[in-house]
Amino acid sequence: MTSDFAVKLAAELESASRLRAAQFLVTQRPWLDLYGVNVRPVTPFRSLSKPFVDSALLHRSLPDELLFEIFSRMNPYTLGRAACVCRKWRYTIRNPVFWRHACLRAWQLNGIVENYKILQSTYHGVWRKMWLLRPRLRTDGLYVSRNTYIRAGVAEWRTTNPVHIVCYYRYMRFYPSGRFLYKNSSQKVKDVAKYMNVRSARSDSVFSGQYTLSEDKVEAAILYPGLRPTVLRIRLRLRGTIQGANNRMDLISLVTSGVNDAEASSSDDDILGVVEGWQEDETHNPDVPAVSHKRGLTPFVFVPFDEVENSVLNLSVEKMDYFVPG
Repeated sequence: MTSDFAVKLAAELESASRLRAAQFLVTQRPWLDLYGVNVRPVTPFRSLSKPFVDSALLHRSLPDELLFEIFSRMNPYTLGRAACVCRKWRYTIRNPVFWRHACLRAWQLNGIVENYKILQSTYHGVWRKMWLLRPRLRTDGLYVSRNTYIRAGVAEWRTTNPVHIVCYYRYMRFYPSGRFLYKNSSQKVKDVAKYMNVRSARSDSVFSGQYTLSEDKVEAAILYPGLRPTVLRIRLRLRGTIQGANNRMDLISLVTSGVNDAEASSSDDDILGVVEGWQEDETHNPDVPAVSHKRGLTPFVFVPFDEVENSVLNLSVEKMDYFVPG
């Protein structure tokens, strides 16, 4: 007759064997052991409480002074990504020193005094709030507008009427100093981004102009040199798909007008001052009439430099031929 002790021992051995077998079938989740363990929070910025020694190896081996120096060399968009790493980094990045530098650089055309007035009157003295809510032109990439038009081809065999759908792009790159680069091209984003810089020559069809930003309105102008100098006046409205993105620009108007020789020779550094106050149909050269373009006004989409290689705009076909039955 089997004793109770033997039955109990056999049941325990059977449960142990099942446990060992389950270890090979069930995914190990060591983080479940952390449930119920209280983790002491990191001391927030400007806190008067007793300093806390962080147990993380990274924070113990990296002094706060060095961490602060690293963050000071990051742009605001990289700071936003770094703030998602841990609580200590998030509290450190909330330091207003980083956001004050970013705001004064982004709106340097307004001047320091005017920026401080706007900060106190509209954003309650919070630099980070000003960076997120105030409209600004992004300088870490290109604004791209993809446009298409239809061009009739040569008829063949009296039965078809070929139609060519041509695709081209408008590229704009802005600088905080008030200058921007402009280019019309059929090339894709990854090819154009390589030479959209201040060293580009006019032989690359990259032209430099000036712009001003007032709230969400952008006024820009470019001078095309030549035998009949022409000025291109652009009006845009800045917006974003989410708060603080500033990744879209609506093209409100696009006007080309003529300038006389005196204006063309003196407008290299102040083309906006030359066309200030002009009417939409105004031109100063009778050989170059003012033309307000109504086509090719597709909104601009912002593409960061680190995403130009994988942008969906690279997948679009530059030119497609369709044959419509006659």
